[in-house]
Amino acid sequence: MDYPELPGPAFLFDLDGTLIDSVYQHVIAWRSALSHLGIDLSVWRIHRRIGMSGGLFVSALLRETGLSLTKSQIDDLQQAHADAYTEQLDSVRPLPGAADLLAELTGRGVPWAIATSGYARTARSALGMLGLPEDTPMVTRDLVRRAKPDPDLFLAGAALLDVDPRYAMVVGDSVWDLLAARRAGALGIGLLSGGYGREELERSGAFRVYADPEDMRNRLDELGVRLD
Repeated sequence: MDYPELPGPAFLFDLDGTLIDSVYQHVIAWRSALSHLGIDLSVWRIHRRIGMSGGLFVSALLRETGLSLTKSQIDDLQQAHADAYTEQLDSVRPLPGAADLLAELTGRGVPWAIATSGYARTARSALGMLGLPEDTPMVTRDLVRRAKPDPDLFLAGAALLDVDPRYAMVVGDSVWDLLAARRAGALGIGLLSGGYGREELERSGAFRVYADPEDMRNRLDELGVRLD
């Protein structure tokens, strides 16, 4: 029979909590930045917002506390977070199997890109950790109008690979990744390595949930990657 053939799979990876084990460093960095302004928040409240853009993150936390900040204070807060995170870079490591997963996809000719809410200043340091070259396809917050939960990062990542977002799969560790994936029209894959539970990820649209990149690598056939 004649019938249309769909293109092979392509993957768009979140970074923090998906490829590198950095979620809690970001949590501590945000807590430190907030404390400089006299804002004391429990780490669990901060963790629930990790994965959003920095601006939305701050707005959400301020809404919860009932506080208000000027734009200048918000800019200073985001800069303080970046500085505090940079001080912890020595403790950040790739998640199990992350480098091997990307290498296997590359070896099989499967296109992939990284799309992160982080700014290039902090995000690009992850390339060396993962053994990736500087020209690795990566979209950072600096390059799009809006970050997660808006779909811009993943739409830009798909454009970078020259693939239709409908034929891409977004791999992320937070509900914000999966919400952005749904808005981009892409399938979502959840990883437990960022601290969200399986049920939360599935309710947010993940059609498969894996423990970490290594678990995903061992099950690539479930995602349409031909292993023969």
